[in-house]
Amino acid sequence: MDVRMNGGTPRSAPEGWPAVLTELGVTADELPDGLVVADERGVVLCFNAAAARITALDPADVLGRPIEQALPLEDLDGRRWWQLTDPYTGLATRTGQPERNLLLPGGREVLVSARYVRDHPTGPVRRLVVALRGTEARRRTERSHAELIATVAHELRSPLTSVKGFTATLLAKWERFTEDQKKLMLETVHADANRVTRLIAELLDISRIDSGRLEVRRQPVDIAAAVRRHVDALVAAGQPADRFAVRVARSLPSLWADPDKVDQILGNLLENAVRHGEGTVTIDVAPSSSPRERGWSGTAVTVSDEGPGIPEESMNRVFTRFWRGSKRGGTGLGLYIVKGIVEAHGGSITVGRAPGKGAQFRFTLPVGAPAFTV
Repeated sequence: MDVRMNGGTPRSAPEGWPAVLTELGVTADELPDGLVVADERGVVLCFNAAAARITALDPADVLGRPIEQALPLEDLDGRRWWQLTDPYTGLATRTGQPERNLLLPGGREVLVSARYVRDHPTGPVRRLVVALRGTEARRRTERSHAELIATVAHELRSPLTSVKGFTATLLAKWERFTEDQKKLMLETVHADANRVTRLIAELLDISRIDSGRLEVRRQPVDIAAAVRRHVDALVAAGQPADRFAVRVARSLPSLWADPDKVDQILGNLLENAVRHGEGTVTIDVAPSSSPRERGWSGTAVTVSDEGPGIPEESMNRVFTRFWRGSKRGGTGLGLYIVKGIVEAHGGSITVGRAPGKGAQFRFTLPVGAPAFTV
């Protein structure tokens, strides 16, 4: 197999080039990450196109030179990385270096990991294989985390200011207020405290979803009763009773799920339909099966409204962080959390257009008792 560096003259593949790449006819320049390979003397044999792009170095200035000169990496404290890691004369038991953020001359940041290839576990290094990646993906993640912190901080400021203001007023002038005034202020404090609690719960849910640690405690759940309970709560909060239509199919299969998480899903979807939709909010509960998986059965809940719906170009972003649609308000985290909860149950959720051209959300949870209860 030939390895071409930046369209130049073909060079033979470095010794030990992965056989699968050889069989597929893949060249070094076709790899998405930067690849630098040095021989047993530390001389650079391979410097692919991605490495040139990531480092902004000319391959002609790299190939054939000692790697510590061609790629003068430093850590964030200004120490020379090759001297610190010492791949050729350092500990013979080392197999490589984990990925870390390093700097090239001029302050250019790159993510670098290394593998030491030896003929036997404690033998001399025959090849040094270095992988390079840009820092754009990490910066996007950091920006997302910063935006999350800023959003939550902004949402917390309003209720906490209210709680502080009302409690300070009551403590300073308790005797001057009537019982009705005191009750109104305490009810406001209570509502704002609940809002803070919800925001903190959302933040914890996002942390668990992102780290794959969201726990699901399955119990038998009457999904139809849960839907009606949420509708009754919305009516009690002032919504017209005739705005909701609940349709439940007969003979629903037994559903084992986390009841608190199911309430969280229903609460988010119904609140979205009421706040952002118009007309009648229809909730359908029916059995469901997967055409792709034989024997798979579930319960599907569909929430539809008669509002303007979601633009086609926005549908693939509905379940991402901070998506708020056309109307501002809220953290934009609810649907992201809903998707994480549904998938933690092994289910799925989709968004589309309702028959009346409004928005339609449909989630499906698998049914049946967990194996440990059988």
